[in-house]
Amino acid sequence: MAEGAAERAYVYLLRCRDGSLYAGWTTDLIRRLRVHAAGRGARYTRSRLPVALAASWEVADRSEAMRLEARIKRLSRAKKIALCGYTVDVPA
Repeated sequence: MAEGAAERAYVYLLRCRDGSLYAGWTTDLIRRLRVHAAGRGARYTRSRLPVALAASWEVADRSEAMRLEARIKRLSRAKKIALCGYTVDVPA
């Protein structure tokens, strides 16, 4: 990478086997998804395999990715689901 050039980064949401959502960030989305799928990703996802990509966003750099990930992690489950663009049935 050229000096001074910002490396693109990604923020992503994974849907885990138990229906929970996991937020993370990376500079290589495909590699990171493979790591999660192989059970070598975050401790949270290791016990909740398989995982599926629910949503992802490309951002300008690592710093922006970390800020966005932190904001997403503070959201309620309902707001995270809305970000993914799908709905889930809520028991009455």
